[in-house]
Amino acid sequence: MADKRFVTSYERGAINILTDTKTGVQYLFVNALSNGCALTVLVDKSGKPMVDESTIAYTG
Repeated sequence: MADKRFVTSYERGAINILTDTKTGVQYLFVNALSNGCALTVLVDKSGKPMVDESTIAYTG
């Protein structure tokens, strides 16, 4: 079984934070079912993508 590319770092109702296990970049995913969904990269105050280095998969 292949490793998951994205993992859910946070989940509350329709709001999820997904983290890319290859880059550590975090995304906000909102699934409003009847109104559609949205996905966007989370950025810091400098406009750079937020990275969670603890979730980056070790590739040896």
